[in-house]
Amino acid sequence: MTSRDPLNRDILRLAVPALGALIAEPMFLIVDAALVGHLGIVPLAGLGIAGAVLQTIVGLMVFLAYATTPAVARRFGAGEMASAVRAGIDGLWLALGLGAMLALAGSLATPTIVGLFGATPEVSEQAEIYLGISMWGLPAMLIVFAATGLLRGMQDTVTPLWIAGLGFAANALLNWLFIYGLGWGIAGSAAGTVVAQWGMVGAYALVVRRLARRHAASVLPQREGVRGSARSGAWLFLRTVSLRAALLATVGVATMLGTDELAGWQIAFTIFSTAAFALDALAIAAQALIGKHLGAGDERGVRRVLQRTLAWGACFGVLVGALVAAASGVIGLVFTGEAEVAALVQPALLVLAVAQPICGIVFVLDGVLMGAGDVRYLAIAGGLNLVPFVPALVLVAVLHPVGAGGLAWLAASFFGVYMLARLATLTWRVRRPEWVTAGA
Repeated sequence: MTSRDPLNRDILRLAVPALGALIAEPMFLIVDAALVGHLGIVPLAGLGIAGAVLQTIVGLMVFLAYATTPAVARRFGAGEMASAVRAGIDGLWLALGLGAMLALAGSLATPTIVGLFGATPEVSEQAEIYLGISMWGLPAMLIVFAATGLLRGMQDTVTPLWIAGLGFAANALLNWLFIYGLGWGIAGSAAGTVVAQWGMVGAYALVVRRLARRHAASVLPQREGVRGSARSGAWLFLRTVSLRAALLATVGVATMLGTDELAGWQIAFTIFSTAAFALDALAIAAQALIGKHLGAGDERGVRRVLQRTLAWGACFGVLVGALVAAASGVIGLVFTGEAEVAALVQPALLVLAVAQPICGIVFVLDGVLMGAGDVRYLAIAGGLNLVPFVPALVLVAVLHPVGAGGLAWLAASFFGVYMLARLATLTWRVRRPEWVTAGA
């Protein structure tokens, strides 16, 4: 498994830039929080509410990238370049339609959505201002997802990295200008982000237009192509809903255990999410390469990609787990500066560390099956994974363990039971031949 192996080079060529782009995405909200935080506690609290809503919507819509990548990659592997670009463009049109509907509905429903959080009138007002403006950036965010999927399918993860980096820089500059230079307050933060998002769309439009010209592909929507993207996207949407349900249920049980335990879970889950960036980058590489080899009819190549990316996922999982375990005693101090919190969260972090190799394999298998277009199974498996996980959560809620032990049991339920369930359903599938369907 040397770096001179062409397959290893292909994995690294796709995964490393993908990692950079993945890291750039959450930086938008981090910049917003840093700049809005200097306006005061009330605007920052309002941003917290609006950010939670936006992250939920965006998290549910990420299927646009995952559905577009394999559709494009298959045609790319088959040498059908015009068809590959058209498939990606159809994904863009679907993203624009969904984004427009969400923006309109979201802007009308903003007061109602914010009201559900039960915040003070001052905080609610700030949240409504930010969320109402940000809703008009949703079409741009969704188009960026689909465009990223198109380029990943064309085996290009470098261009999305450049556009994400430039978008992040523009977002920081515009937010500072609008918030402090023009004195718009929290509205300036939202406006700066929306402008930066549409600027990224403009950059992608130039790239896609150049691809369309090079390969003589139409930029007009094709009815069957858009329908196909919607069908595969619908299954991936259901898969994402099951993941979100698992996350929300875990947060709900953490809330029941107590405020300290909820804060500790937030720390543990933040570390999990951060570690997931590196592992997700491998999953993206697996998606692109699996789709390419299936399109080329190279089933032997598909198996090689599967075995190699699984090995990379397990190795990265061991490495990340070792780092988390080594830092488990001080992570709580970094977040809060309190020794009590560090002691509270350390057992949960050790559970997370032990589970990282499993997480690495699970994320790669997810990417492999997405790359194969096996989206219906992924949606079904998402529901099956909740079958053992929900009783485990209920048991923790009923027994109500508190302190470090309670948080460790909660971590064992999510990082142990849930991730092992995902491992079982995904491993069962890749051991069967049905998912390997070659051709464009």
